[in-house]
Amino acid sequence: MDTRAHLFGMMPDQLAAHLRARGVDASDAEARRYLGHVISRGGEGVMSRPPSKRFLAGVEAHVDRAPLEIVERVTDPSDGFVKYLFRSPDGALSEAVRIPLEKPGCFTVCLSSQVGCAMQCVFCATGRLGLTRHLEAWEMVAAFSAVRDEAAEAGGRVTGAVFMGQGEPLHNYDAVIQAAKVLSHPCGGRIKQESIRISTVGLVPQIRRFAREGHRFRLVISLSSAVADRRRRLLPVAGRFPLEEVADAIREYAAVAQGRVTIAWVLMGGENHDAEEARALAAL
Repeated sequence: MDTRAHLFGMMPDQLAAHLRARGVDASDAEARRYLGHVISRGGEGVMSRPPSKRFLAGVEAHVDRAPLEIVERVTDPSDGFVKYLFRSPDGALSEAVRIPLEKPGCFTVCLSSQVGCAMQCVFCATGRLGLTRHLEAWEMVAAFSAVRDEAAEAGGRVTGAVFMGQGEPLHNYDAVIQAAKVLSHPCGGRIKQESIRISTVGLVPQIRRFAREGHRFRLVISLSSAVADRRRRLLPVAGRFPLEEVADAIREYAAVAQGRVTIAWVLMGGENHDAEEARALAAL
């Protein structure tokens, strides 16, 4: 049975190789032009140098192009955030958020990486749902593209992406990294690698892998507490990865990234914003 990889989940060389493996005479140059037209420019306008008919027929026969359905979009009038609810072809629901930046007309897109989440953080509504499945790379790219295209229609511009929506991005490591690569490719989302941020609650093996692989995407560590007992209560995954191991992995990543590490902290009244937390964070 033929595997119909999705168009939005591939780099140009991967698309060309996918077609050639199925007997289609496809060049990398054709794949670059085609993906640049469909993903980078949203399929608008006429291609100045369209691919050959055999290439287009190969895409039609061997590549999935099913879109995400926008089920709902809700705008918060107080801050201009726009929340999108998407439905995948299998019926799975996921969210993305268009976030306005300080510069007028510029936005970043907050993307989900999973349908639900397995981390069970006590302060997160998604964690109470449990994990249904991982999102595929194409679903993340398709969500980004839909949000970006709507922003462009209104005269806006998306300049960044953050994997901080539903799910734990590093629990779905390969798909998230693939999506980030497509989003940062000149024939994909055209987002600077440094403007793509990937969040994690502290999955130590994946943080170390991220450091070893030398990605230029930015890693964000959702710490939420520097007091070990408190952190284990707020983030159950901390029982598997002690704070000291997380700190060592962060230092390893910081040495490779040669820059600042972003620490995310969900402030909760009466929980994690006292003097003890400040001292523990400074000591860390």
